[in-house]
Amino acid sequence: MSMHARATVANTGPRQPVHSLSATLAASRPIEQVMTALDSGDTGLTEAEYTRRAGVFGPNAVRNHRVRLGSVVTRQLRSPLLLLLAVTAAVAFFLGERTDAVVIGVIVAMSVGLGTVNEFRAGQAADALRDRIRHRVVVVRDDVARSIDLVELVPGDIVDLRAGELVPADLRLLSSTGLHCDESVLTGEPEPVRKSPDAVPAGSPIAELTSCALMGTVAASGTGRGMVIATGGDTEFGRIAAGLAHREPETEFQVGLRRFSMLLVRVAAVLTIGIFAVNLVLHRPLLDALMFSLAIAVGISPQLLPAVVSTGLAAGSRLLAQRKVLVKRLVCIEDLGDIEVLFTDKTGTLTEGRIEFLRAVAADGADSADVIALGLVCTDGSIENGALVGGDALDTALWAAPGAPRAAVREYSWSATLPFDHRRRMVSVLVDSPASGRVIVTKGAPEAVLARCEQVPESAIRALDAEFAAGHRVVAVATRAAPGTTSLRAAEETGLRPAGFLVFLDPPKSSAAAAISRLTMLGITVKVITGDHPGVAAQVCERLGLPVNSALSGAEVDRLTDRELAEKLPTTTVFARIDPEQKARIVRAQRSLGVDVAFLGDGVNDALALHAADVGISVDAATDVAKDAADVVLLEKDLQVLADGVTQGRRVFANTMKYVLMGTSSNFGNMFSAAGASAFLPFLPMLPSQILLNNLLYDAGQLAIPTDHVDEEQLARPSRWDIALIRRFMLVFGPISSIFDFATFGVMLWVFHAGETLFHTGWFVESLATQTLVLFVIRTRRTPFFRSHPSVVLLAAALISVGIGALLPVTPLAPALGFAPLPAGFFAALLVMIMVYLALAEAAKRWFFRTPPPVPTARDRRTDHRLRRRAARFAAGAHSGPGTSAQPVQASGP
Repeated sequence: MSMHARATVANTGPRQPVHSLSATLAASRPIEQVMTALDSGDTGLTEAEYTRRAGVFGPNAVRNHRVRLGSVVTRQLRSPLLLLLAVTAAVAFFLGERTDAVVIGVIVAMSVGLGTVNEFRAGQAADALRDRIRHRVVVVRDDVARSIDLVELVPGDIVDLRAGELVPADLRLLSSTGLHCDESVLTGEPEPVRKSPDAVPAGSPIAELTSCALMGTVAASGTGRGMVIATGGDTEFGRIAAGLAHREPETEFQVGLRRFSMLLVRVAAVLTIGIFAVNLVLHRPLLDALMFSLAIAVGISPQLLPAVVSTGLAAGSRLLAQRKVLVKRLVCIEDLGDIEVLFTDKTGTLTEGRIEFLRAVAADGADSADVIALGLVCTDGSIENGALVGGDALDTALWAAPGAPRAAVREYSWSATLPFDHRRRMVSVLVDSPASGRVIVTKGAPEAVLARCEQVPESAIRALDAEFAAGHRVVAVATRAAPGTTSLRAAEETGLRPAGFLVFLDPPKSSAAAAISRLTMLGITVKVITGDHPGVAAQVCERLGLPVNSALSGAEVDRLTDRELAEKLPTTTVFARIDPEQKARIVRAQRSLGVDVAFLGDGVNDALALHAADVGISVDAATDVAKDAADVVLLEKDLQVLADGVTQGRRVFANTMKYVLMGTSSNFGNMFSAAGASAFLPFLPMLPSQILLNNLLYDAGQLAIPTDHVDEEQLARPSRWDIALIRRFMLVFGPISSIFDFATFGVMLWVFHAGETLFHTGWFVESLATQTLVLFVIRTRRTPFFRSHPSVVLLAAALISVGIGALLPVTPLAPALGFAPLPAGFFAALLVMIMVYLALAEAAKRWFFRTPPPVPTARDRRTDHRLRRRAARFAAGAHSGPGTSAQPVQASGP
């Protein structure tokens, strides 16, 4: 549960049996006894009492997602091949091969250490990001309402709830006004449940009590005040979460990593078994043959791939945070780069979000101050001392309008309120005034309000159409006399008489046009989903240079089947008057067309769509439920900020693929060479410890890849895992690497007449140099160094890695490692081979990327379809609870 990710239910001391308290008291005792038992009152807890209870009950958190060093080390040691190699080295130690065993053990420990350090740092980066995503709650303490962090709640606190907020703990309601809670996270039922402090079904379990609001559920409409009766793991949600095995769902990026790892497993298995069999046939010692075969298997796998990926994601997360983009799971960075279609709301994203009241228009077309007064009266916010508290953006703009008759509101007294909800799209109040008596005043979307009116003058329709054509936001106001009415239900909102319209302006955002253009250049199609009128949304889009091919209203969407809706999506830019369920349906329909979809929203009505999207995006100022449903949180609601995030996601993936392509091709070539050489040499072509050391030096130098520059064309379009391309690349470039390995064998045997030790040394230096330096060819599709420059850090790391390998044979460590000094002539031959190798690799690269890939087979298409379907299922599972947490990426396989 991500809203609790920043704290742990630490058993630092004795805890009260709050779970029994919540069930027993809430089900059977009146409010007064509950308050007495918790030693609380109408004024809330004192600071001294809060401090005492915080020490007893601990933080209000369900589970801890902090990265732990021990779990990181365990993940690093999870590779079966690595564990088998360590066991084999231990056996070699006890059988007398102690030097080789110690060297192998040190190399394995260094490899695990490098991976652990980088993954642990990535986990800390994820923790830091979650710390910046705050969830606040309004609590009453010492008779003063204040906003505090959610984890600071303790039993006995008095909490205020408003529509769109997550319920922060199990609450016993003290009062409510039209409060309905969405409890689908606990019950699976989609319909919000009415909540009232007066309804206490005797003997019912707490999950069914209508007098309680439960942690993790959502206040869908209305307001309420309640007392905390359980926090953290003692809540109903906490007990359910504690009984579930928690495993983070895979993203499409992780699915690709796993498929890539399985490719390596198959290749490593074939090479290992083949080499082991050859060595046995040649009557090599069993232990030597086994260790050599295992070293080959480990060598072909990019052992530090998880570390390289985690380093790239952590570096990307830091850069994104500087650009005001926070990711809740590091692997979502790459998914952010895959976006092809972006659905966004209009207010605050395409517009300034600074709503201004323009004028009131009476039903007969004339200006009217009475319409403004009725608009001020009709609100589900609180009016205290003649001022609005807690109203929505439109109400706030109306109350702030110069000349608004705020003093006239004092003449009204309120008897009942029917709060706004997204199905009715209106709010109604039952009020009394000296002039009109008891009346119902209704305010909301013009279509919804006018549909409940008995007669609508033609002049009112013309006035409404004119305002929509001008791109203005319009709210309709209507009234009805209601003598004798004492309560409000939706059925009362009929037989109304239109009073007029309130007209608002939300000007287009100055930076939105450039941001839309930039997203288009990144290959992202922007579409607008709004609750506003289609004409208003289309006007805003046209002003920002976003062509509106066609628009669909919510009513039209309801008339379409899922297939018909999907067919209309490619030509539809604007979706207007859309309710929450329709938003989610549109997102799912777009995903069914085989593209990656992002949804940007900030309200409680956006939660379903945020769940349905491949990437859910919200903002820091959004409702808690929207932030909790999102994968990415923007600290500023600006599409330019989102474009920065997309670019960074693609940069991370591009650098990851550099390591994958280079590592698999070079490692495959070297290991293929080792397999071929072992068939005709009278000795092993390289010792197991030397293979592992070569792999360690090579991988350590590649940890700088995340700092590398990325060519612009690699950022222009989304890129995804392509296992077929990786396989073809490995089969093309691996043999090219082997050609120069065999050339080295010839030079060592026929030119320098090398013995076993000198042969091992020569191939060690050559293989390390060629597979490291070829990175500068493979890292770009441009001409290396002339049209694409590597980062200084990457260049330095690669040269240092090669330099260490070249100097090791003349260091005191050489005898222990099985090395001998190389003749000067070897380095001249090596330089020539490196230059020819890089030139040949450059030519092969140009041919490879100019040659179209083979047409996918039916099997490939089925595999891709299964992958997409699995990714969709994972995306749905990622939001099965109130939130998700972050864990560093981990590749499966060797």
